[in-house]
Amino acid sequence: MVRIAVDLNRCQGYAQCAFLAPEIFTMHGDEALLYDPEPDEALREKLDRAAAACPVQAVLVDAVEPDGVEPDAVDVPAEGVSHAR
Repeated sequence: MVRIAVDLNRCQGYAQCAFLAPEIFTMHGDEALLYDPEPDEALREKLDRAAAACPVQAVLVDAVEPDGVEPDAVDVPAEGVSHAR
């Protein structure tokens, strides 16, 4: 399973992602980006190209294992976690 997120604060609407992977990304108007946060694994190659082509690196790709465990997850001791808000 693939999960993606777009940092919409960073996104400048260059639309390179929508050009390279229109099945995942679409522009709504001149600046608003719409996207599928969990695209089909078969689109992985297009997704990787689209993420790499973003001039401001706003597209974040995160592979997730089927059981929900992220492949590069790091165990953090409880004392290393801040609960302050």
